[in-house]
Amino acid sequence: MKNYSKITPEGTKDLLFEECLANRTVSSILGKVFSKRGFHEVLTPAVEFYDLFNEECSGIPMEYMFKMSDSKGRLMVMRPDSTLPIARMVTTRLKSMQHPIRLFYNQRVYRYNPGLTGRSNEVMQAGIELIGAKGKRADLEVITTAIEALSKCVPDFRIELGHAGFFKALAQMLPVSREEREELRMLIESKNDSALNSKLDTLEQTPAVNAIRRLPRLFGGIEVIDEACRLCDDAEALQTLAYVREIYHHLSKYGLGDRLIIDLGLVQRNDYYSSIVFSGYVMGSGEPVLIGGRYDNLLDHFDAPAPAIGFGINVDALARVMLKRGNIAQKKQPDVLVHADEGYEIEAIQYTETLSKAGILGENSVFETEAEAWQYARFKGIKKLAVVGEEIRTVETGV
Repeated sequence: MKNYSKITPEGTKDLLFEECLANRTVSSILGKVFSKRGFHEVLTPAVEFYDLFNEECSGIPMEYMFKMSDSKGRLMVMRPDSTLPIARMVTTRLKSMQHPIRLFYNQRVYRYNPGLTGRSNEVMQAGIELIGAKGKRADLEVITTAIEALSKCVPDFRIELGHAGFFKALAQMLPVSREEREELRMLIESKNDSALNSKLDTLEQTPAVNAIRRLPRLFGGIEVIDEACRLCDDAEALQTLAYVREIYHHLSKYGLGDRLIIDLGLVQRNDYYSSIVFSGYVMGSGEPVLIGGRYDNLLDHFDAPAPAIGFGINVDALARVMLKRGNIAQKKQPDVLVHADEGYEIEAIQYTETLSKAGILGENSVFETEAEAWQYARFKGIKKLAVVGEEIRTVETGV
């Protein structure tokens, strides 16, 4: 049998040095933004019962989850999403807490991506959930928090706005099954015009069909709303468009310019979201680094109905972009390598600590001889070697 002990599983990778630093930097930046906005940090277990993520509730197909069983034979999954565990937490441990509840998280999620297409099966995700608040003010609070979070990391992001209810209203008028409706949703999300048109060509060409046909291209400024209004006369669909227009109008005052975009083809996990949806993109990343929206019906599954809205940020993707651009401050090389003469090992460690308190970065030598320490210092680019014995002497390494 083949031995896999020297490789990582597909869709995962080891993070080294600067990558770890980049991830920690991004997580720290986001955490400070969320805390400043009044959100409180929580962590949920990496392993949850499958029942929490059944597809009807989560919108995540079972085959996309990493599954296992516990000692009692119960089906478990590695956490594929952070929102549902937090919803569970809110309706159990935090059920007596005053609404609205502001929570943020920074934890890994695990989801199988067929074919990968450049995506990872293991992602560090940071985000917020605002639970127990509905309406325009809550939506603006969360979306502007997303904007602030991205702006603290990169300047050239863009925010796309949509509404889950627009596609739902149109799809309800089509004579299709739930599975066929999900297929249409996936084709719209991937902006696969050819396959979408082929599917819609088999249906009667009603205004709803023609509107759905246009969804992948309803992308741009406020003119997109005007075009969409001309495509349909359904009262529910028009109401969703009016709300997107209102949110867009308010966010236009936030100084985003052409980085604020309307995308009515933004229909990811449509049954999961109930109203406004939004995504964040950054130049240099082929996938959205931020996905969010309102999910007012989700807590119904826990017998604790409450409105809610939130978003999640792909910390790994954002860290890769910042690292590639040189936006991550590199770890400083030691100023001094401290080496101990025989019998002065503790004194050398204490001297290294003394240097640190004085703002001088020192590294303690673990080599047996001064010659080995000197060679190591030269290789690492450390300019000085301090040798601790009866007295302390400093040697220049010549680098």
